[in-house]
Amino acid sequence: MGDISVNGLGNDLPKGTDEKYHVEICLQPTSLAESHAVKQHVLALLKRHRVAYGDLTLTAFDDAFLQENVKSVSLCDTEYGPEKKQICLLSSNLVLHVYRLNDDGPGTEELDDEEDLAAAHHWLLPASDFSGLWDSLVYDEDIKRGLLNYASTTLLFSDKAVDNNVISWNKVILLHGPPGTGKTSLCKALAQKLVIRMSDRYSYGQLIEINSHSLFSKWFSESGKLVMKMFQKIQELIDDQDALVFVLIDEVESLTAARKSTMSGSEPSDAIRVVNALLTQLDQIKRFPNVMILTTSNVTGAIDLAFVDRADIKQYIGPPSPAAIFKIYHSCITELMRVGIISPAQQLFDLRTLEVMKFIEKNVTKLSLQLRDLAMQSQGLSGRTLRKLPFIAHALFVQTSSVSLEEFLEGLRKAIERQFRERNDLSKD
Repeated sequence: MGDISVNGLGNDLPKGTDEKYHVEICLQPTSLAESHAVKQHVLALLKRHRVAYGDLTLTAFDDAFLQENVKSVSLCDTEYGPEKKQICLLSSNLVLHVYRLNDDGPGTEELDDEEDLAAAHHWLLPASDFSGLWDSLVYDEDIKRGLLNYASTTLLFSDKAVDNNVISWNKVILLHGPPGTGKTSLCKALAQKLVIRMSDRYSYGQLIEINSHSLFSKWFSESGKLVMKMFQKIQELIDDQDALVFVLIDEVESLTAARKSTMSGSEPSDAIRVVNALLTQLDQIKRFPNVMILTTSNVTGAIDLAFVDRADIKQYIGPPSPAAIFKIYHSCITELMRVGIISPAQQLFDLRTLEVMKFIEKNVTKLSLQLRDLAMQSQGLSGRTLRKLPFIAHALFVQTSSVSLEEFLEGLRKAIERQFRERNDLSKD
């Protein structure tokens, strides 16, 4: 992340509002500073900036204490809606969150000592693996904000012991849509974001990712026994009240496949017991205040109705629009400029600025408008593919350590055309 300086506006400062703005403070791995001391120094830093326009990230500091203890300070998740907000950094509406990234990487949970079955992957949160993941996910609607608000309310109601018999919620999120749209990444990023946002309440987070395909392809003969073992391990994590625990079930439509196979007689009846054991365990752990269940599905029409009924939020995640594609390409090119692969660095306008300029082509807008055209040509590609294309463009059509922005955009155009040709060729097979 680069250094960004925001200038003050003299005495013409916006008045405070009731809206809260979140400041995430990432500590250096070696820092031993107390959280309250870090917050005091960061508040002093923000007061010197006075005003921000939308998101703000700082990584270089004059303050010796911050230099020693803080890796980055980010005012984040402010840019919702059509206009950037002018945010007063002198107000009392700033909520500060102090955290440290864990560098250990994922572990595995094995349930069968003889076969070494990897039942799940396990991360300690916040994890370096997911750093920056939330910001890299671009959607047209306020999907991320809606999920964040839902999850925050869910954890608040649980933490306050709201009677679930009076007000019902299941603490289950279901993200569904075509492959490559970032559903699993969004679940992981949401878990990381919530652990950071609730750092005053929970010391750390745990993310357990269960692979449904592995569950049903290997465990039929063991009925629900191994499912019980898996949730015993999860229960041990939940029992630590200092931990915020997330259970992620990827491709949950496998539940439906198991039930349908059982009903048709093509699979042993033991499969239905596996599914029922899993659903029963999910129902039991949702009672605890420090756990949330995140699920994804690639096949909307095949999701088990018994599971759909349990989901509080059923959010469709579709392919990105041209506007979202533009943001994705913009972020990729900005990163290549940061590391010097695209050089010299040049200004690329965002869509808001181009709209104000009525999309009229001038010398200063020419390359930004070219990028907008490329975004429109890329409609129909998944987010996963879009983030690969800058690499493909360089590997196949650039192949130099430094390239101008104009030359890179031409390489990106060729990479997009190649991608659609490959798709057409595959469809003929």
